[in-house]
Amino acid sequence: MKTDLSSYNNSWYQPGSKLKCLIWYLFNFVFLKASWNVFSGLKVFILKMFGAQIGKGVVIKPNVNIKYPWKLKIGNYCWIGEEVWIDNLDIVTIEDNVCISQGALLQCGNHNYKSTSFDLIVAPIYLKEGSWVGANSSVAPGVVFESHAVLSMGSVAIGTLEAYSIYQGNPAVKIKNRVFSKS
Repeated sequence: MKTDLSSYNNSWYQPGSKLKCLIWYLFNFVFLKASWNVFSGLKVFILKMFGAQIGKGVVIKPNVNIKYPWKLKIGNYCWIGEEVWIDNLDIVTIEDNVCISQGALLQCGNHNYKSTSFDLIVAPIYLKEGSWVGANSSVAPGVVFESHAVLSMGSVAIGTLEAYSIYQGNPAVKIKNRVFSKS
C-alpha cells in the first residue's frame, strides 16, 4: 500500500457556503490579518457579524487569522496576540480569561496518515478558564486545556492538559504545577 492523493476527497466537509467563505476570506484579509487594524472593537464586531460568539473585554491584536468565525466561541477578557492563527475547521471554544500569545497556532484539522487517500480529519479544541497558550506554540486537533493549564513557548500540545499544570516540549509533557503568588 502507498499514498494515492488522486483519490483524496473531502466533499463531506462543508464549513459554509462558498459565497459565505469567500466574503469572510475578504473581510479576514482586510480587517483581521492586516497590520493597520489595531482596533479590537472593530475586529470583534466583524467576527460577530460572521457568527462568532464573543464576550466582553476581548483583545485581538493585529495580524490574526481566523478560518471560520462561525465556528468560534470566545469568553470574556481573553487576549489573542499578534500573528495567532486559529485554523478552526471544527469548533474552537475559548473560555474566560484565556491568553493566546503571539504566533500560536490552533489547528483543528489534519490528514489521516493511515489512509491511502490521506483523508481530512477534524476535531474541536477547548481552552478552559484561565489557560494560556504560549508564544509560537501549536495546539493539535482534539486538544483540551483544563482550567488554568499552560503550554509554554514553542511547545506542541497533542492531548489533554491537566488543570493548573505547565506543559513544555514537543510533544508537550507536564513539567510542574501552576502555582499563583499573591499580588
